[in-house]
Amino acid sequence: MTDRRVVITGMGTVNPLAHDVEGTWQALLAGRSGVRATELFDASTFPSTFSAQVSGYDLADQVPDAERHCHAGRHCRFALGAGVQAWRQAELDACEQLDRSRLGIYLGSGEGSLDFDNFTGTIVDAWAGGAVDAVKWAELAFERMHLYREVEQESNMVVAHMAAEFDVRGPAFNVLTACAASTQAIGEATLQIRRSDADVMLTGGAHSMIHPYGVTGFIRLTALSTRNDEIPTSSRPFDLTRDGFVLGEGASVLVIESRDHALARGAKILGEIIGYGSSADAFRITDQDPEGEGAAASMRCALADAGLAPGDIDYISAHGTGTKQNDQVETRAMRSVFGEQADHVPVSSVKSMLGHLIAAAGATELITCVLAIRDQILPPTMNCSHSDPDCDLDYVPNKARPAAVRTVMSNSFGFGGQNNTLIVIGPEGDRPADATR
Repeated sequence: MTDRRVVITGMGTVNPLAHDVEGTWQALLAGRSGVRATELFDASTFPSTFSAQVSGYDLADQVPDAERHCHAGRHCRFALGAGVQAWRQAELDACEQLDRSRLGIYLGSGEGSLDFDNFTGTIVDAWAGGAVDAVKWAELAFERMHLYREVEQESNMVVAHMAAEFDVRGPAFNVLTACAASTQAIGEATLQIRRSDADVMLTGGAHSMIHPYGVTGFIRLTALSTRNDEIPTSSRPFDLTRDGFVLGEGASVLVIESRDHALARGAKILGEIIGYGSSADAFRITDQDPEGEGAAASMRCALADAGLAPGDIDYISAHGTGTKQNDQVETRAMRSVFGEQADHVPVSSVKSMLGHLIAAAGATELITCVLAIRDQILPPTMNCSHSDPDCDLDYVPNKARPAAVRTVMSNSFGFGGQNNTLIVIGPEGDRPADATR
């Protein structure tokens, strides 16, 4: 087993704020909200009538031959666009010696959107005597449902489309650990390169749950904000008045590779992944451990992997969903790990502007970490104006902040108690002197 350094050479994103990395970054620094009234379906009778949607997106603007993906699901189309951006920035088309058998893919992508009208219609029309007539339902479903729309609901289909688009012939994986998925995918992809199972990995995540079933599920969990009269400011991580997260959608993809491979082909290095931690709460499927022990374990594991102490971290990109429990527990976990240092490490949540992209959230947030190091500025936590005694850290409220940033931690904590943490530094020359990797 080898232990190779892993660098980032390409990044791409499609999200509610923009369809590219730089547009997204400028919107975040300006504190712009991507939240508005839901348009993807009629949500007027739902307790939460708003979401963070991707609008004006056309796959044909991103992919040379979009027709080959004509049946791809909504989130898969986002992933393809983000993947093309990352691939082009990494200049992999110019790499004549790229060994496709050592080019892998590891995504944290969610399921596709249900064919809601046809699915529910068949249930209604097959209802008889207080139950569904299974034979009639099957007959109607066979008539009404589309083969490809059903296949595209499988969470592996994003990997399938991406592998076909980029001719990926190496390791191929997808993980769906809820809101922690794309952070876990990046961490596991990093391990693939470290142990020399691949030289280059496409990694990140994609998800879209803005449909009646997705929204209904989160409403029944009382997880969504219902500030229908204050839509642009409804996402309020760490604020005393927070009342839930805002459901979003999108995709982010990164190209990561061994540092030696990147240097050999003359690639521009954007950042380096030096730490990855993962843990489970093992507490309750619908709640986090209230003491934050699982989240703290993930952060400690990432620090140990990077060979760093808590005092080496300059900024934390928080999971920061805006639910009462998550923000309180994450604050408690950060205090557990950082001790007295916690009062001096700035923390922010870009979900205050992007909404919660679920499986795609972590990858999108890692991209903002790389940009924070590049530009030496921290994105704000917007709508954070009311102090909560249970959330008492420096959350960079309401305005971007210039800062000396070299080493950044990014947290993602998934429903059910999955916790993942990444630590990233800048390009060559910014590596902490005491890091063991």
